[in-house]
Amino acid sequence: MQTGRLTVALGQMDVVWGDPQANLAQVEAWTVAAAQHGADVIVFPELWSTGYDLQRAVAHAAPLDGGIFAATAALARAHGIAIVGSCLAQLGGGRIGNTAVYQDATGQALGVYSKAHLFRLMQEEQYLTAGDHLTLFDAGWGMVGLAICYDLRFPELLRAYALAGATAVFLPAEWPHPRGEHWRTLLRARAIENQMFVIACNRVGRDPNNLFCGRSCVIDPAGAVLVEGDEQPQLLFATLDLAQVAHTRAHMPIFDDRRPDLYAL
Repeated sequence: MQTGRLTVALGQMDVVWGDPQANLAQVEAWTVAAAQHGADVIVFPELWSTGYDLQRAVAHAAPLDGGIFAATAALARAHGIAIVGSCLAQLGGGRIGNTAVYQDATGQALGVYSKAHLFRLMQEEQYLTAGDHLTLFDAGWGMVGLAICYDLRFPELLRAYALAGATAVFLPAEWPHPRGEHWRTLLRARAIENQMFVIACNRVGRDPNNLFCGRSCVIDPAGAVLVEGDEQPQLLFATLDLAQVAHTRAHMPIFDDRRPDLYAL
């Protein structure tokens, strides 16, 4: 990583339904390509290893130190690149989470977050356990928060990260049509109102029930779109000037002007 700059790759996949090995092969190929390009971090979509094959969630779910998570840790370590994305995880006690893990370039899991807001339109609440905490951690280049897909509709979550000092939030997603404009609008809004980078990787293609809208993107703290995909599988890159967070917040100190004393009715 260049001083003060971070290169991010977005692996905008067409996830193969219920086939972890096929999806892992794509993740491996794009991780190698991203590392060769000089990326510091690569982000994959929500549930990238299986898609929303939730009826087989018990069979797909892996322990956080094994299975698909061990495979990506080994990839990160082998290629010297951090990896982010969500998969089905065993949380203990028979619970299964839609869980995002940030594994650094040594394969260490710096942040683990299970989706707090379960999406009823995809029956998540029938198969999964909602996360019970937010996850903010020091990635070595800044404070980082994790969120997943539907969490984007809850501004309180990303605002909590911003107030705690987040430089960036990573958001893997499987955001479908016909709500593509909601996706694009909310990503920019969350970045602008919190003056931080929002790094979002969405899937493309179809599953048995949905058509997904892609448009993975990186938004800077002023709301500028640094890169945006289309609706085809593709590997995207953006370079972040990390000093922009402090500059934007100093130029327009919205956090200093908040009136939390008025916000509770």
